[in-house]
Amino acid sequence: MTDPVSRSRGRPRDDARVEVLLFFAFALLLLGIGIGLRDPWPADEPRFALAAREMLAGGQWLFPHRGVELYSDKPPLFMWLEAVAYLVTGGWRGAFLLPSLAAGLGTLALVYGFARRTWNHRAGLLAAGTVLVSFGFTFQTRTAHIDAVEVFWLTLACVGLLRHFLTGPAWWWYLAGCLAAGLGVITKGVGVLALLLFVPYVFARTRGWRHLAPVRAGDGRWWLGPAAFLFPVLAWALPMLWFALRVHAGDPAYAHYAHDILLGQTVSRYAEPAHHLHAWWFYLPVIAFEWLPLSLALPWAIPAWVRDLRGGDARILLPLAWVVLVVLFFTLSGGKRDVYILPALPLTAIALAPLLPDIVRRASFRWALWLLALLLAAAILLAGIGMRQGRLHALDRLAATALGASPAPLIAMILGIGAAGVLIALIARPRFVLAAWIAFPLVLWGAWGLVGYPLLNGYSSARGVMARTAGLVPPGDPIALVAWKEQNLLMLDALGRTTVDYGFHLPWHLQLQRALAWQARDPAHRWIFAPGDVLSPCVRADRAFHVGRANRSEWYLFGRDAVVAGCTPPAAIDRGQFGAYDPDAGE
Repeated sequence: MTDPVSRSRGRPRDDARVEVLLFFAFALLLLGIGIGLRDPWPADEPRFALAAREMLAGGQWLFPHRGVELYSDKPPLFMWLEAVAYLVTGGWRGAFLLPSLAAGLGTLALVYGFARRTWNHRAGLLAAGTVLVSFGFTFQTRTAHIDAVEVFWLTLACVGLLRHFLTGPAWWWYLAGCLAAGLGVITKGVGVLALLLFVPYVFARTRGWRHLAPVRAGDGRWWLGPAAFLFPVLAWALPMLWFALRVHAGDPAYAHYAHDILLGQTVSRYAEPAHHLHAWWFYLPVIAFEWLPLSLALPWAIPAWVRDLRGGDARILLPLAWVVLVVLFFTLSGGKRDVYILPALPLTAIALAPLLPDIVRRASFRWALWLLALLLAAAILLAGIGMRQGRLHALDRLAATALGASPAPLIAMILGIGAAGVLIALIARPRFVLAAWIAFPLVLWGAWGLVGYPLLNGYSSARGVMARTAGLVPPGDPIALVAWKEQNLLMLDALGRTTVDYGFHLPWHLQLQRALAWQARDPAHRWIFAPGDVLSPCVRADRAFHVGRANRSEWYLFGRDAVVAGCTPPAAIDRGQFGAYDPDAGE
């Protein structure tokens, strides 16, 4: 298919290839810079890495574990990907971020490829670029949360269906889309939402909208789609149920796992959410602010969308209707998180694609985009100045706590980002604002990856605390963890120390009670690691080793000489167990 933009400007087709290569090289740099400079950070990253490590160590690929407990909050596919990445790289620092990076690049390729095929090269490049620099997408792709991979599966599913519905017949794309929806189910459970695309497709088909592919409704190959969708779901669920209900029939934990993963974390979580309760309008500011700069183009796009929809253009109806249905679906649940609607971002960019070449030429949009870059950079610069002068006390305390020393390096990084952003905006001016939105995100995320990661890693990952803990314990002596967090166990395992835990959700006083009984059987060689909140009245803090502060807690290591003889840990130490820190709030 000839690229009309390239043809009209007399530009060789090779120039478009060079632009695509440069774009993906920039995307790889922007999304990947800093990989290898930090360990997993809470809340989500350590639990997934820990579950993947447990899979590799114990071979329990169907049943993720968090310590000795089964982990039923998410299906296992993302953890499988992290385990494979570890096998390829040989280390968690290089592995745990790779699935998100690959998913982010894959999402960009899908957006570009579909928009280029449907419209032209420039529309595809602008659509993919808009996704790349949108804050929510960049942030999630630079983390090891599960959402970047889920966005990829849903984008692949929707693009596969759109290729069939709009530019087909394309039965292989149709099957790939349905298969990707099934893979999305065993990643986070919501992959089935991709099939909502059939709603606007049937509507457009029955109303005779333009640009629909000539696909016969009675073609028997349509039935291959549900089979492709169900294949990965059943390939995981049936063996899991067999082992849970037959092989492990005597262990109720496995039956609970099966019920929770199939119903509790899907139907019950949607209908009766316990976390992240927000008002119905919660997603409006999410779209307005977290989708910047993409959302900035919406005022210019909406009139054109209305015109195209009135003209019966199915190329606009299908992606836009799917975005609306997804936002509506999550709005109807009381539990809401910003990342829930992130899969709608790439489809919004696809609907924007034919309009973006004209929008970016408009002086009004360029001024708005330039002012946005200038205001963001100025806000970062002013925050750094305020911290340097001691006027932003909350940020100063947070920085000092995270670094465990002077916050000066972190403040210098913030000042540098802000100053560079302001300078970039002033040099670029509205005329070259697109270049500013290449340079400014690179400075922002580059500084965060190269400077912020090493500065904050010791506190956020608990590596510093766990390294000091391991250094105090003689080689070969085991360490029991009480009231622990995933990063504590993960880091001790990475340091090669033998660990013991009594479950993640077991009340703290029972964890301590069991740990003390375990220690009493070999008091000379067994140690206990715990936060300061659980020490009194059974452990003398003055006889314990204070190993540091991480993740909003003070951590201690103690031997038997610090234990009060005959003391039974009271249930009172459980107060506030899930107050300041909710172990599952990040999900």
